[in-house]
Amino acid sequence: MRFSPFVERITGQGVAAWDIHHAAFDAQRDGEDVIILSVGDPDFPTPDFITDAAVHALKNGDTHYTDIAGRPSLRQAIAARYTERLGRPVQSGNVIMVAGAQNALFITSLCLLQAGDEVIALDPMYVTYEATLNASGATLVRETCDADDGFRPDIGRVAAAITSRTRAIFLSNPNNPTGVMLRTEELQAIADLASAHDLWVVVDEVYESLCYEREHVSLASLPGMQNRCVIIGSLSKSHAMTGWRIGWIIAAPALIGHAETLMLSMLYGLPGFVMEAALAAVLAHDDVTSGMCEIYRRRRDLMVDALSDCPGIRVLKPDAGMFVLVDVRGTGLSSLDFAWRLFREARVSVLDAAAFGEPAQGFVRLSFTLGEDRLIEACLRIRDFVGKTRMARPLSVASTC
Repeated sequence: MRFSPFVERITGQGVAAWDIHHAAFDAQRDGEDVIILSVGDPDFPTPDFITDAAVHALKNGDTHYTDIAGRPSLRQAIAARYTERLGRPVQSGNVIMVAGAQNALFITSLCLLQAGDEVIALDPMYVTYEATLNASGATLVRETCDADDGFRPDIGRVAAAITSRTRAIFLSNPNNPTGVMLRTEELQAIADLASAHDLWVVVDEVYESLCYEREHVSLASLPGMQNRCVIIGSLSKSHAMTGWRIGWIIAAPALIGHAETLMLSMLYGLPGFVMEAALAAVLAHDDVTSGMCEIYRRRRDLMVDALSDCPGIRVLKPDAGMFVLVDVRGTGLSSLDFAWRLFREARVSVLDAAAFGEPAQGFVRLSFTLGEDRLIEACLRIRDFVGKTRMARPLSVASTC
């Protein structure tokens, strides 16, 4: 039987990266003592008042079709928050509700891109960006953010990558997997390129509320970005709502209209009781996220401190998010081999960061979404594994690291 060429465009290294996580999840489900650091799924329960809003809506019969773009009250609440964040008016017509950030990126790419277009994405990037962007038929142009430069963008190289076929720039800020948050001058340089070359800029801001050293600045707040910047947002990480599958796109009304047409053919609106929970979450956004941010800050610092003096590895302290990158090149193992051996020998699962892009080759990504006791145990297992690995290497090799 023959399949559409589309199925070839939605595969790739990013999709295969989850194999180790699925193996770890299956082992844990079978009762094995596995510590899973390979996914950004908060260990907190969704706050009770949010769950209660959904339960109340369900009990009152909120189980029918809803507005395709999302309930007006929810869209208005999101618009009001972004009006404050961006320093300019945002209307409910600038907002559409979607089933999570990945769904938002998929819909956006289908509305903006076509075969023959080029889209520049800062590399490394989230593992499913490749398939999401390829699905449109556009050509993905990876613009390297080098490890030696702290995974920060080289704006000169971004500018040099723009051609007559370039249609958009895609990025996450803060970045997943690196935890790098772009500085205002870097955002301004990207905005200037977009204005000069008439490009869309799509910014995944899922981690904007988990920033540790300085406040997040949205590229959409910069002059000239109002009608060419698309913001992707979600409650998954900020409110421990990964399983609720709800996020949004904020963009010019014309793009929102096209996204609504696509949503009509895909989901025909989100569940009403989920949107009632989301409304409660958005209205209490700062109250919820400030506490979570402080917990994640402590966990980040715990992991960085616990691994920073481990010979053979080097820890990168993230600006934001819920992940830390670890340079494992000093162990003599590839990042893929390191990840699989760590799982098989120490029962700790991490992701090979090379799946996020070639610049992260030799790094693994660890989440700090577990309680402190489990994170400490994971770090002890990692240190023990690294020590045994180095002891097993030939002296001539080990002495060079």
